[in-house]
Amino acid sequence: MKALGRVLALALLCHGVIAGPSGLPAEQTRAVRSAPRKLHGRFLHITDIHPDEFYKVHSSTDEDGACHRGKGPAGPYGAETSDCDSPFSLVNATFDWIAANLKDTIDFVVWTGDSARHDRDEELPRSADQVLGTNTWIADKFAHLFADEDGTGMTIPVVPNFGNNDILPHNILLPGPNKWFQTYLHIWRHFIPEEQRHSFEFGGWFHVEVIPNKLAVFSLNTLYFFDRNAGVDGCANPGEPGYKQMEWLRVQLQFLRERGMKAILIGHVPPARTESKKLWDETCWQKYTLWMHQFRDVVVVGLYGHMNIDHFLIHDSEEIDIAALSGSSEWGIREAMEDDLSVQGASDYLMELRQHWAKLPPPATFKGEADGVNEDGKRRKGKKRKDPWGERYHLTLVGPSIVPTYFPTLRVFEYNITGLEHVSIWKDIQQGGLQNTTESGLSQKHLELRQFSTEAESQVDLDDITSAKKKKKPKKKPKTPVHDPNLNVPSPPAKGSPPGPAYSPQPLTLLGYTQYFANLTHINNLTLTDATIQEDGEEEGWWDWLLRWRKGKHGGKKPASPYPPRPREFAFEVEYSTFEDRIYQLGDLTVNSLVRLAVRIGERVDNAKNERKGEEEEEVEDEDSDGEIEAGKKKKKRKKGRKGRKGKKRRKRNETWLHFLKHAFVGTLEEEELKKFD
Repeated sequence: MKALGRVLALALLCHGVIAGPSGLPAEQTRAVRSAPRKLHGRFLHITDIHPDEFYKVHSSTDEDGACHRGKGPAGPYGAETSDCDSPFSLVNATFDWIAANLKDTIDFVVWTGDSARHDRDEELPRSADQVLGTNTWIADKFAHLFADEDGTGMTIPVVPNFGNNDILPHNILLPGPNKWFQTYLHIWRHFIPEEQRHSFEFGGWFHVEVIPNKLAVFSLNTLYFFDRNAGVDGCANPGEPGYKQMEWLRVQLQFLRERGMKAILIGHVPPARTESKKLWDETCWQKYTLWMHQFRDVVVVGLYGHMNIDHFLIHDSEEIDIAALSGSSEWGIREAMEDDLSVQGASDYLMELRQHWAKLPPPATFKGEADGVNEDGKRRKGKKRKDPWGERYHLTLVGPSIVPTYFPTLRVFEYNITGLEHVSIWKDIQQGGLQNTTESGLSQKHLELRQFSTEAESQVDLDDITSAKKKKKPKKKPKTPVHDPNLNVPSPPAKGSPPGPAYSPQPLTLLGYTQYFANLTHINNLTLTDATIQEDGEEEGWWDWLLRWRKGKHGGKKPASPYPPRPREFAFEVEYSTFEDRIYQLGDLTVNSLVRLAVRIGERVDNAKNERKGEEEEEVEDEDSDGEIEAGKKKKKRKKGRKGRKGKKRRKRNETWLHFLKHAFVGTLEEEELKKFD
């Protein structure tokens, strides 16, 4: 009878007699679903999923267990703050949540790599079948999640990207064409446009017009820039895949400029570079920074993963060293950054960023008509401001991960769609409604012939790039020519052209993002024994995370009950939103907005040492205030109300820096723990 009832209900539903899932009659529900889809001005960034088919609930998070063996605090949805990878339950729950909460409100997805487990367990070494197997599984989940009603295509584009763990051995990728590109071409067959398959087979890079004729997302193969990839050698030599990828990017961005389009660049390994550490080969970093400066009217932002830490990078065109582009300059020694930073290592890295930001000149502040731009968007004539839009900089936003190195995290960006509400969307092309051309008037064969051309474009005077440095300190005439014959410098924006969407609010400018996280401590709902007592009598705590292998915040504990765990309902919740964060105070994600934030984060770093020195001197003077004070020193005057107190001056903490650190570690560190890094 129940089966008969279900059949009857299905028949009534199909004829519109009863309501569909939306509460409307089924006929109206179908009409709503078949209505033309419009832009929502939102997209999803997801990265570093790291699914682990061997994960075992209630296993040990110690290095010997790796969440595969033993007894310990591995939760049903993952072991937060540990080096264990993601259980399949976390991956499934994440996709279920996206389906229920984001699927119909986003325009595209950027997926920045690492969809295989780490190779950390010596007892379970990875195989190619495992690496490709989990990548296939994740790709199919995206394809099914965003499949159209008839199952023949997808409703929105998903743009995938290579992670350093998506190959074997990890980090090492030889020049293409190779078997990895051939295999991933099939795995990502739903995502790579037909006309981009040649470039993908050649080097693993491609782009997708996520908004036809308006916005393209470029998937860069950052493994060819990665300093730890011993199979390649930078971006200076024309025979290297890094060089060829940069040439491809240069030509393609020029095509977009000619078509009036904009670009978002995505990759796995970010171009992180501090005083002592780096992730990219220096020649690649230099060329990338030059490219971004020259194409500042085209590129909106760079989005990356890999590091698990929520943060951003500000790249300064004044750090471009033309000689370094060919590998002929000494730029200082920077060690390769570790693949997986400990909390301490991450804090040291973030502190170096902070020290760099402390030296940034504050950007110009302007309102209304003082912004130097006419109503038609062109720069006004008259007295010129010195870089009012911050065009010497460009941005990289590094997203935190799904793998619970901290807490699983997703990021949803919002962008300006003013004037784009009725443009044709990506799905229109898939249905054959529009001609899929990448440059008006050029055949695809013509584009391929030009794509890897090494013929120089109109030569750009490099004095434009280095003029500021030359004014400060004249340089001696170099022994070798400045113009490397292998260096094709892109043309800059046309003189008088308005600033691009990365700098000035306009269509496609990033407005902000909402970050979602899954609080696994709450969701896993584990009942555990007390922490293991160390020989010195202290319990394990946050400092145990500083070890090479991180046991996590529950490291050393064991299940208190032999019964299976009873987790709470899985859900992502808002960690923070840039639209509402009162400390960040970000009106949008333009360059000047992030530079202002960086300057505030960096406040008092340079003076911290002097302040501490001053505090010591004040203490000495106060201790001798009743007696004779050393010659040459002035007696310190006490303020009213402080009589009898020590003279030690407490330096006020930088709340913006602590807030930044809190988000960097996705809220897994308590305030007292964060203060240890101030």
